[in-house]
Amino acid sequence: MSRSLLQRAIDRVGVQGVLEALPPEVHSRLRYEWRAWARPEQLAPARLWLVWLILAGRGFGKTRTGAEWVRSEVESGRRGRIALVAPTAADARDVMVEGESGILAISPPWFRPNYEPSKRRITWPNGAIATVFTADEPERLRGPQHDGAWCDELAAWRYPDAWDMLQFGLRLGSDPRVVVTTTPKPVKLVRDLMKASTTAVTRGSTYDNAANLAAPFLDAIKSKYEGTRLGRQELYAEVLDDVPGALWLRSRIDELRVKVAPEMQRIVVAVDPSGGHGEDNDEQGIVVAGRGIDAHGYTLADRSCRLSPDGWGRRAVEAYLEFKADRLVYEKNFGGEMVEHVIQTVARAMGVRVATKAVTASRGKVVRAEPVAALAEQGKDHHVGQFDQLEDEQCMFTPLGFDGSPNRVDAKVWAYTELMLDQQGPDYETHEPSGFGRRM
Repeated sequence: MSRSLLQRAIDRVGVQGVLEALPPEVHSRLRYEWRAWARPEQLAPARLWLVWLILAGRGFGKTRTGAEWVRSEVESGRRGRIALVAPTAADARDVMVEGESGILAISPPWFRPNYEPSKRRITWPNGAIATVFTADEPERLRGPQHDGAWCDELAAWRYPDAWDMLQFGLRLGSDPRVVVTTTPKPVKLVRDLMKASTTAVTRGSTYDNAANLAAPFLDAIKSKYEGTRLGRQELYAEVLDDVPGALWLRSRIDELRVKVAPEMQRIVVAVDPSGGHGEDNDEQGIVVAGRGIDAHGYTLADRSCRLSPDGWGRRAVEAYLEFKADRLVYEKNFGGEMVEHVIQTVARAMGVRVATKAVTASRGKVVRAEPVAALAEQGKDHHVGQFDQLEDEQCMFTPLGFDGSPNRVDAKVWAYTELMLDQQGPDYETHEPSGFGRRM
């Protein structure tokens, strides 16, 4: 059967339908013949490249493509020491290694590798080894040597210098290569790779793989993202520029980003509540920020979530304790008494006390955000690491407002207002803190 006929059969009945129509002995072999099933854009480019950058939407098949490249390189003997790098250790394990399209799932029985989670190691029958790393710990990549790497969701790496550490270790063999699979975001690292002459770029949308995606999934993402700016990124894999007139610029956030914060004078946790925790409700914004001894502001963590009151309350209190915060600030306009009740109930259950402060907005979100955005223009607003969703909200927030509810930005604005700005005036009123100390 030629590939064109096979592909038409897949389009008609799907991969599983084609496999079920084959004799068992053919079925068992053909299912692992990736070149027979892959779409052309899922196969490595013929041109010379050092980095194959796959920018694709959700459901495109990025994970399968990365895993199959690793398998092909190992089986052929071209790679013997491979680095697998994901945003977090859980991402590496649950997606790249053990996921439905991960390395273990796509490996044939006659060439199945042995996975040792405690050693972060995968070993194939021919002796090739892949080691699992997390971009959250760049220093672990300092020292180990590799002749190949698969990097997943590069645009979501909290510490982009993990990429630099990886490059220093790609010094085995005569042809070290890296495959990057990621949903595109306009972060500096992705933009730099796109411009490099040694990078081969493959683009793809969610709909390229529609024949193999469940109809409910396609319906859900269409209704949620189609026709939106986020949909252009998540479905069509566009690398979007900053929104004209946005209060924050991504390039400026990158310029001011730091790896380590200085000593803090004060730290606060700010909470922007929402009306519920279902899929249709807004998130609860929870941002941790501090004022350094240099009088600059530092965003330390984004713990925003969509949880029940007990869930987000616990997350806020845990952040308060983890960062040894001086105050937990919350917006009172929306359910202020409920927020205070949730925080103190959770704190009592955890055996701690939390100093809280209610703030009431008397002006709109844009008016409150503008002086905080000005701190970035003055070079006084630093992100310690990378906070993708918060930064996306910041860079889409314009003087005309925001499409949706910018809960993360609101939380950041309340935190910086408490830490960095003159708190007297008509923009808001404050309420005396309740609770004190750290632990009962």
